[in-house]
Amino acid sequence: MSTEIIIVRPDKCVGCNSCVRTCPAPEANITKMLEDGRFVTTVNPDKCIACGECVRTCTHGARDYIDDTEAAMQRMTKEKLIVLATPAIKTVFPTKWKSVLDWFKSKGCIIFDVSFGADICTWAHLRAIENKKVGNVITQPCAAIVKYIEIYQPKLLENLSPIHSPISCAVTYIKKYLRRHNPVAVLTPCIAKKNEFMETGLVDFNITFKKLDEYFERNAIKLPTHGASEYEYKFDEQQGQLGAIYPRPGGLRDNLWMHDPDINITTSEGVHKVYPELDMYAQMPDFKHPEVFDVLSCEFGCNVGPASGTKQTMFDVMATMREVEKEAKNRRKTGVFGGGQDKLFKKFDDELRIGDFMRSYKPGTPTPVPTDRQLEAVFEMMGKHTEEQRHFDCHACGHKSCKDMAIAISRGLNTADNCVVHAKSILTARHSELQAQHELLSEITNECLALSDNLKDSLRNINANMDNIGESNTKTSERANVVNDLLSNVIAFCNANPTMDASSTKQLVEILEMTLDAFKDLDNNVNETNKSSEVIRQSITEISGLVDSINENLHKTNKK
Repeated sequence: MSTEIIIVRPDKCVGCNSCVRTCPAPEANITKMLEDGRFVTTVNPDKCIACGECVRTCTHGARDYIDDTEAAMQRMTKEKLIVLATPAIKTVFPTKWKSVLDWFKSKGCIIFDVSFGADICTWAHLRAIENKKVGNVITQPCAAIVKYIEIYQPKLLENLSPIHSPISCAVTYIKKYLRRHNPVAVLTPCIAKKNEFMETGLVDFNITFKKLDEYFERNAIKLPTHGASEYEYKFDEQQGQLGAIYPRPGGLRDNLWMHDPDINITTSEGVHKVYPELDMYAQMPDFKHPEVFDVLSCEFGCNVGPASGTKQTMFDVMATMREVEKEAKNRRKTGVFGGGQDKLFKKFDDELRIGDFMRSYKPGTPTPVPTDRQLEAVFEMMGKHTEEQRHFDCHACGHKSCKDMAIAISRGLNTADNCVVHAKSILTARHSELQAQHELLSEITNECLALSDNLKDSLRNINANMDNIGESNTKTSERANVVNDLLSNVIAFCNANPTMDASSTKQLVEILEMTLDAFKDLDNNVNETNKSSEVIRQSITEISGLVDSINENLHKTNKK
């Protein structure tokens, strides 16, 4: 397992895919959809080359990196450190780089110049080329390039220069030839150097300029400034010479040409250029390779590395590098190692062994490319059924092509839901489905409205009939009262005239009394009917109000 160097803050990730788009390592990012529907891209440390391009690109603060600044500061309180300054310190802190080194020196640190290690690196390459100890080589001062080749192009390891980087050359010199074995910290503009330090075991702490500057600010450490044109410093060992221009594009090339202008050298810089060209290099026959392929991950060199934190423009940086070069050339001519012959390299020839400045690499196992059958299944899952659909190549997902996206999905590094075209097709299908549902709902609504109208008509008829019943009941009640009065009078008359046959009179009275009782029952029934009618009227009123409410909602739904 690789150590996590690039870190992600998922709460700040907006799923814009900028990190995927800018990353040169095809398996370094893992995009997933969370339960809340957000897309978040995390890092696979085993496949990440720590070039830092995603950190530079992310505008949402979702990407950052880990270095050793805090750990080095804690160690410095207990033990004397060897601190090496890479030459980019002059462009990152143009008016206070000396003050930075003085601050470390005030803490008891021993200060060395990585430019001196770069001079050793140049010397070692020249002697290896002259003595045919190497064939056509790819330079390796850039740790991101080394990691990319180890993981994604391991067959290029036979071309990768076996000469250590300037930092590792400097540390090797300090440990093997000066016999100093204090813990080593290096001030760098590079995130990926941590990988190199872990693989070689030569350096203990990678202190990046950006995190160092944050440390100074956080602890209210104010450093004095000096003139921007002062490029000499009293290191604990001699200051380097032209190795100081290594951080600029083509810096190693220019050093080699200074000694042998006939060497065939090709350069390449920048994540969007160098990695595709390395892949191209891997496909080319060896006879087409230049003697030296000088490569850097950062477009404008290490001076503006992702951990530099510099506010200097590219023009500022290159102007500083020109002045550094002039100063170094003057010292080379007039210093103790000046003269016609390069006495510094003569010193190296006399005192150093090239074998001490060589390293080995750890090849990775490339992930197999998915088969056409596997990709076919992925394309179908993405809703890409035709060749045209499979070559939309809109780049919205961050990948260079639909095929690259399908490969990432096949490897579990992305999801079909993150494909904009796929998402649009799903939305279109859902829109069509919703449209059909809306049309069906509209039909049902219209039918409900018609039924509602019929119901209201029926309620009006019922209400009218209830009115008729009410009127009929009233009339019946009135007539019953008249008959009741009449019968009462007849009964009273019969009772008052005993001359009638007693039996007939009694029979008539009984009939009339029964009739009277019947009319009383009728009157009671009419009263009950009137009460029931009132209840029915109230219910009809309530139903009618409910129908009006339903009618209003149906009309609103139909308008939508």
